[in-house]
Amino acid sequence: MSFVQVNDLVKRYGSHVSVDHLSFGIRKGEIFGLLGPNGAGKSTTIKMMCGLLKPDQGDIAIGGVSVRANPLEVKRKIGVVPQDLAIYEDLSARENVKFFARLYGLRGKELEERVTEALGFVGLLDRQNDRPGAYSGGMKRRLNIACAITHRPQLIIMDEPTVGIDPQSRNHILESVRTLNRMGSTIVYTTHYMEEVEAISTRIGILDHGRLIAEGTKEELVRQLAREEKLVIATDGVSPEAVEELRGHRQVERVDVEGNDITVYLQSASTYLQDILFILSNHQVRIRTLNRVEPDLETVFLALTGRTLRD
Repeated sequence: MSFVQVNDLVKRYGSHVSVDHLSFGIRKGEIFGLLGPNGAGKSTTIKMMCGLLKPDQGDIAIGGVSVRANPLEVKRKIGVVPQDLAIYEDLSARENVKFFARLYGLRGKELEERVTEALGFVGLLDRQNDRPGAYSGGMKRRLNIACAITHRPQLIIMDEPTVGIDPQSRNHILESVRTLNRMGSTIVYTTHYMEEVEAISTRIGILDHGRLIAEGTKEELVRQLAREEKLVIATDGVSPEAVEELRGHRQVERVDVEGNDITVYLQSASTYLQDILFILSNHQVRIRTLNRVEPDLETVFLALTGRTLRD
């Protein structure tokens, strides 16, 4: 049984359908990467998951509790790390975390212990009395996470938590996500950085035009949906006749030429490599290097949506 279950979710803005009969499940203990190009419906879906938007149709259940029927009970189960920073500049880091922790009913000694725990977890305990104005962008993002996890939520929703930060802070946040997951939290993670999803997600869903168009582990998606491999061949000189014959091969999808480099897109590089080598040799094309590039998640995403993740 899924810990998060999205059932026939629909959200319209006037005549525009942002989320279109969307259904999927997230198992307890997963890091679920939710991907999609701009306008795919990710943010709208997340807002409905948090109870900030009411669906026009359908429902979401978190831990068996309906968001539509019991929004307050659901909100106690979740922590949200929004894309836009949700911190108060006129409060210290500790005061920020305490403010949000109190909203979840934490008081007294437990409140103080949990705030210290959260600040220590994100590496800000030594700067807890500073105001966010003295923080770098990465530190503000980490404070945002501390505010979301003090009540130890069962589900953490992270909407592009690494936007506009330096690589060191990004690595710190990604490691924090893994640790939170090991500690028992289920995580929904959206990003415009494919390498982040590949690094941390246990399963991935791809949205486009408000619908889930693919779902599975990285390996499953690549195996099921990647349509081609490519060979990148550096030569001492390209023969037009060789290129023409390569393009005529029944398993070759496309051949690109740039200078003395030939890129061959085909169904199976391993199966038809001998054919490619024979054609080049037959036209006296000398090969300097040959690299086989296997399909990756970016290739799958591009094939499904026609766009790269950052478009």
